[in-house]
Amino acid sequence: MLKQVTAVTAMNLRAIPQRMGTSWVIVIGIAVTVAVLVSVLAMVAGFSKTLSSTGRPDRVIVLRGGSNAELNSTISRDNTINIMDAPGVKKDADGKPIASAEMVAVVALPLKKTGTPANLTVRGIGAKAPELRPEIHLVAGRMFQPALRELIVGHAAAVQFQGVSIGSHISVRNTEWTVVGEFESNGDAHESEMMGDIETVLSAFRRNLFQSVTVMLDAPEAFAQFKDKLTTDPTLMVDVKREPDYYAEQSNRLNKLLNFLAFGVGGIMAIGAVFGALNTMYSAVSARALEIATLRAIGFGAGPVVVSVFVEALLLSLIGGAIGAGAAWLFFNGNTLNTLGANFTQVVFHLTVTPQLLLSGIIWSCFIGVLGGLFPAIRAARLPVAAALRAT
Repeated sequence: MLKQVTAVTAMNLRAIPQRMGTSWVIVIGIAVTVAVLVSVLAMVAGFSKTLSSTGRPDRVIVLRGGSNAELNSTISRDNTINIMDAPGVKKDADGKPIASAEMVAVVALPLKKTGTPANLTVRGIGAKAPELRPEIHLVAGRMFQPALRELIVGHAAAVQFQGVSIGSHISVRNTEWTVVGEFESNGDAHESEMMGDIETVLSAFRRNLFQSVTVMLDAPEAFAQFKDKLTTDPTLMVDVKREPDYYAEQSNRLNKLLNFLAFGVGGIMAIGAVFGALNTMYSAVSARALEIATLRAIGFGAGPVVVSVFVEALLLSLIGGAIGAGAAWLFFNGNTLNTLGANFTQVVFHLTVTPQLLLSGIIWSCFIGVLGGLFPAIRAARLPVAAALRAT
């Protein structure tokens, strides 16, 4: 049986160059399908990576109760003091809580690539923000000074937007602000923002309430104590979340949409690729009718014939899958994109084609190949020997 399978399969594969035109139908169809699937999933991976790197388990964000994002949250100054004084909050050498009461707002600035306006987040931060977020470090220029209309810009925002280089002046609510520094933060979501002194930013937007309070805990284990204190205080109505959990929730909706697009569009294209494979393999079986009938007449079983058709379909599918996955990695991995959303405004992230995604694309191509080769293989096995010989 093994010798028959080997002989028939080898003979079938040697004949592929004679069917090169039809074989390319399978290869190209599957390659395009896999490339689309992997590239969209790379968006999911890149966006999730950007947001997941933003949080730390020992940092907690506090929002108004029922708010699902900073943009629709407000916290009074009195409540801010109570939050920062809660047990579990880490103190500095002077005994002051390492925490930052913040607000976020949106300004429209033109993109470098298109010149069209897009939303850029301006975040007002407190004096303890550098200790709270040590991952944020200046790569050019200097830090903004309190009480002055100065901003520092994240590296990702500086790459995407016009007019935010160091020394530039931008208009925020009819007031002129100067960009004095550029920072990086390990590629997280804050790199898509501009930051300034909280009181000065509040004044520019004519606000008096904060939108969130982020605190550093003594240890990740202090979260339960901190949360219990705040959620049981009748004077407070707040939601308390670890930073990783908060940003995971923020990315959930877009991740679902991108996954739906990936597998929805990829599924539709896969159906087309399956039909292309079916047509090609049926043509291959019809062209080999005399050859298959002769093999069956001299003693070869139906099993080796079925295996040979399956192997051809799988081989062509693997080639297509490898081409598609390779093209996705070559053309999309590391590309910079930005996304707009009600909660995130503008977040810049990089497409990330991981080995897992490449493997998923190869598995997807094999699945298409199995479906495309199934019915032609059955037809080859059931091909009447006598009728095929008489027809030729």
